[in-house]
Amino acid sequence: MYARIATFDLDPDRIDIARKEVESNWETPPEGLENTKQFWMLVDRQNGVGLGVTVFETEEDLRRGDEALKAMPRAGGPRTNVAFYEVLLRKERD
Repeated sequence: MYARIATFDLDPDRIDIARKEVESNWETPPEGLENTKQFWMLVDRQNGVGLGVTVFETEEDLRRGDEALKAMPRAGGPRTNVAFYEVLLRKERD
């Protein structure tokens, strides 16, 4: 699995608007994001910083997803960085 992690400067007044957009895109994903496995939206409201963590099964899905995400408008604020990682280990508890 592979993860794309984007960092954002967030306008605290627009965080909830951005969350609603992400939820809408999860329900009906745009082309390129239909193979997304997980998405996490992490925010630090006090400091106006956010992370978007998008997880894909394959490198090809990651590349397609990155292109789709780059083309999308950012409701919460400007993207400041994007990094790509291989998910080496994932553990979950109920």
